[in-house]
Amino acid sequence: MSLSDKQNKICILGIVKQIKGGGLIIVELQNGTMIDCHVSGKIKKYNVHIILGDTVEVEISPYDLTKGRIVKRLLDPKPEESTEQK
Repeated sequence: MSLSDKQNKICILGIVKQIKGGGLIIVELQNGTMIDCHVSGKIKKYNVHIILGDTVEVEISPYDLTKGRIVKRLLDPKPEESTEQK
């Protein structure tokens, strides 16, 4: 894989909706699209567990937008709220 291939990846946030056998995970992206994902080698190496409802960062190839790779599990799944004081 060349450096230009890595630069062409699309990174987007999503929520884990379903975990299937064989390492297949169904993720709903921010735009509402459901895609099939697998876990990256670095996440497997460090034994990070992906569970239902986790917010994850997904890397998608521009050539096949129906499949992706989970590259990061985010610790704070809640969107940031404004901290306005009254």
